[in-house]
Amino acid sequence: MFESGAYVADALGGVADEQVQPNGVDLTLARVKRQREPGRITTDGKTVGAREAVETVERDGRELYALDPGYYVAGYAETVRVPEGHVGYVYPRSSLMRNSCMLHTAVWDAGYEGKGEGLLEVGHPIELERGARFAQFVLADADHEGEYDGSYQGEGVE
Repeated sequence: MFESGAYVADALGGVADEQVQPNGVDLTLARVKRQREPGRITTDGKTVGAREAVETVERDGRELYALDPGYYVAGYAETVRVPEGHVGYVYPRSSLMRNSCMLHTAVWDAGYEGKGEGLLEVGHPIELERGARFAQFVLADADHEGEYDGSYQGEGVE
């Protein structure tokens, strides 16, 4: 069973009222990067390929990412926390899909805390404002043993 948006907001803390939806919390865009070097996933580890920041442009007093078709790594501004007894999922907001874009993400295990990221697939040129709501985080009840203690724990959290 998925939790209510109010429950998810309490788990995250510090989100604005307009981010709270009936079944989750909208996440906002903090940064966009482009991978420039190959990564590597082997049986004994992983390496994320080198990335470079995508620069913003200013239009009408707004800080925008003007993205051409391709693949980008989009970082969330909010610190995500997955409480005990839950699993987290991030989905694209429908306005992203309606503009020929998709956000691909992975399962977020109980105990994870960090400022994660997703793979942003752009099918048609789009402008995304830094701070815009573009994804939604939801929590579902989950049976599990242990909590996340992997290499991405605490990513982006100062």
